[in-house]
Amino acid sequence: MGVGDKAKNAAKSAKGKAKEMTGDATDNRDLQAEGRAEKTKADVKQAGEKVKDAAKK
Repeated sequence: MGVGDKAKNAAKSAKGKAKEMTGDATDNRDLQAEGRAEKTKADVKQAGEKVKDAAKK
């Protein structure tokens, strides 16, 4: 996995975490769910990239 991909996925995960925490603080369930979904999507992409890297070896 390229460094750029790692950085993008980490940034998206952090953004999702921030949205989720903001939703928690403001009691906004929609924002919580959106943040959780965004974080999960980034984590899944990162896992997929790790599988691709493992297959190359």
